[in-house]
Amino acid sequence: MDIRRVDLNLLVAFHSMLEHRSVTQSAEAIGLSQPAMSAALARLRILFNDALFVRTGSGMQPTSRAAELEGAVRRVIDTVKAEILPAPSFEPRRDSKVFTLVTPDIAEVHFLPKILACLVKEAPHCDVRTLSMPRQAAAAALEVGAAELAIGYLPDLQKAGFFLQKLFRNDYVCIVRGDHPLVGEKISLKTYLAASHAVVSPDGREHLLDQFLSRRNLKRRVLVGLSHFMSLLPIIESSDLIATVPRDLANICAQHANIRIVDPPFKAPVVEVHQFWHRRYHQDAANVWLRAQVLRLFRG
Repeated sequence: MDIRRVDLNLLVAFHSMLEHRSVTQSAEAIGLSQPAMSAALARLRILFNDALFVRTGSGMQPTSRAAELEGAVRRVIDTVKAEILPAPSFEPRRDSKVFTLVTPDIAEVHFLPKILACLVKEAPHCDVRTLSMPRQAAAAALEVGAAELAIGYLPDLQKAGFFLQKLFRNDYVCIVRGDHPLVGEKISLKTYLAASHAVVSPDGREHLLDQFLSRRNLKRRVLVGLSHFMSLLPIIESSDLIATVPRDLANICAQHANIRIVDPPFKAPVVEVHQFWHRRYHQDAANVWLRAQVLRLFRG
């Protein structure tokens, strides 16, 4: 028998006939008209080359062939009901899951402590992994399922096939060591441009602040260029360099080192931080739960 000839609806009709032993009652049980049920029974008889159900004084009784098929048909129906039709669910306190996130190093420091605390409390059997990669690779990771969520300033992911949700706005500030000899509570544009700077370009690109300064023909001396934001902490603390960084990173540096935060001498651009996911995970129950936690923890 060619499986392409098997209509699942016919098995549903067969199952109903086994239950009710009546064309009329079987039709009512599965929402068919009596003619439609009779037509389904006729197709079943052709499919299995057997009468399947015959009329007797006590109703429609299964033939020996129908009796042989009964167990297998019930298992198929039960499997479809139990494993195929129910919407997938995620029970955070019970289910185990490894969440993989794409984040730059700055986002790891900012987001992971709170996410980990959330998992320990709300999803004790779940783990988290992070991937740091160039922006263009982040899209591919989400598309192929190597990661489920990306968090940060990732403008390359604002394209078809991806969803995004705004978390917060991040402005730029300057960080200097606590006893910097030239920078007090404020910094003038002259001092800023005359100073030596540390600049981070995580994926080798010119970033938003670089573009902002270039458009205004503001040139600074970049004494050191870095690929990781967290490398700034020991460098700034032990030198007279200035770094202009997103405020959330500045706050972290100030918490862990002798570093001061100073407003820049210009109205700096603002970065919008989002969480991103691919449409393949849009209705995934575990992903929906994780996105809700990230929004709850960081929106505002």
